[in-house]
Amino acid sequence: MPDKDARWIQRFNNFDKALKLLENALQIPNPDVVQKAGIIQFFEMCYELAWKILKDYLEYEGVSEVSTPRNAIKKAFELGIIENGRLWMDMISDRNLASHTYDEQKAIELESLIERKYFPLFKALWDDFKRKADAT
Repeated sequence: MPDKDARWIQRFNNFDKALKLLENALQIPNPDVVQKAGIIQFFEMCYELAWKILKDYLEYEGVSEVSTPRNAIKKAFELGIIENGRLWMDMISDRNLASHTYDEQKAIELESLIERKYFPLFKALWDDFKRKADAT
């Protein structure tokens, strides 16, 4: 019987909250520089929680050696837990742009990537793990 107290479920609940914050922030028309920084911060929170959900879920399923974002994402893709493995790998690289939010051009670039590429990945992950959590 699945464990409702499993770490991945607890982490998913936090991801749910962070994703709602990101979704709300992305709805702001013509965000100013401070709002863009908020979008990027919410993206960072979602990113951290997303890869850790994958790590925790894989460990829950008995998979080991998933202690880094790259390893967790690769293994989740190999096992069919996530799709678009290349986009997830791109996210790891683009996540490094987040440290340059003081550069308005980089913030604009990252905001666009978040909206076009990464929010849909987070949403797909949320949909899948919502079904998993509801089934426990």
